[in-house]
Amino acid sequence: MTTISANSTAPTILVVDDIPENLGVLGALLQSAGYRVKAASTGQTALKYATQSPRPELILLDVMMPDMDGYQVLTSLKSDPASQRIPVIFLTALGDARDEEYGLELGAVDYITKPIKPAVVLARVRTQLEAKRARDWLNDQNAVLETEVARRMAENELIQNVSIRALAHLAEIRDPETGKHILRTQGYVQLLAERLKSLPGFTDILTPLYIRLLIRSAPLHDLGKVGIPDHILTKPGKLTAEEWRTMKTHAKLGSDAIELAEQDAEGPVEFLTLAKEIAHWHHEKWDGSGYPDGLVGNEIPLSARIMALADVFDALISQRAYKAPMNFQEAAEIIETGRGRHFDPDIVDVFLSGIEEFKTIALCHQDDD
Repeated sequence: MTTISANSTAPTILVVDDIPENLGVLGALLQSAGYRVKAASTGQTALKYATQSPRPELILLDVMMPDMDGYQVLTSLKSDPASQRIPVIFLTALGDARDEEYGLELGAVDYITKPIKPAVVLARVRTQLEAKRARDWLNDQNAVLETEVARRMAENELIQNVSIRALAHLAEIRDPETGKHILRTQGYVQLLAERLKSLPGFTDILTPLYIRLLIRSAPLHDLGKVGIPDHILTKPGKLTAEEWRTMKTHAKLGSDAIELAEQDAEGPVEFLTLAKEIAHWHHEKWDGSGYPDGLVGNEIPLSARIMALADVFDALISQRAYKAPMNFQEAAEIIETGRGRHFDPDIVDVFLSGIEEFKTIALCHQDDD
């Protein structure tokens, strides 16, 4: 059965007892104190009422009941997300302290022994309702704070992404032939990192955060090209030795620009760390013949080693003023030839094993004719 008082704003209390007389006494006591009361004579009914509107803010639960005792009811309440936060006070005629300890271990907040004392019942009920409201208030505050933190983090992520894209597009404007090169290389970098992360030697580095920062940083790899003169940057033919020396400075120009941005921020900026590595060292080669520093093997940061393959692959399959695009097979063969010379052997291996996925990315972001 269920009985609800006329006061619709009062806290609702669910009373559970298999003896009708006990339900009547407790119901009358609680209603006289201004509470709304729901009453259940079985454990199954109690479980149903606990999740029905109006939801109880407190449950007074008899321990000794047929079919389903109070311990079983409490266990079920705590296993259901809809009722697990409702505080439960046990009502019992048992005098053994071990029974009380067991109930508290299951999650009960208090024990009231029978025969009940009205003043004690009302005092315990008031205390637990106040405690629940305090907990609910804290939970609500935490939820508000978590929402605000999530909003600000999303806003920060957006600002970072927009800033990176703006800088990347600046470099792209200076070198218009790159087209959708930024989108393609970003996709290649993500795919390489995801395929590498399960390999020994890469797992500890390629965490979800590292991969996220790596993908975000990839568009800045050629930022330094904004500092290369137009007559060199857009020259349709082969560069002279002097022009090539100038062209190679774009790697350091890019990392220097990012470092200056960090100095303005008065400290390292996490999402720019990998961008600086990529810009500075993505033209290094595994055998030490690259530039600007001639690093060898694992001396080259992983971010730059990944970017190196992504950048070269895309250059091979793309139209340039000085060359026609290669087909995927030809480009893959050149990448394979560079294994252990130009590129990290492990990165080449995961590239070749997933060549079809790289083709998909390339076709998805084809340059406009």
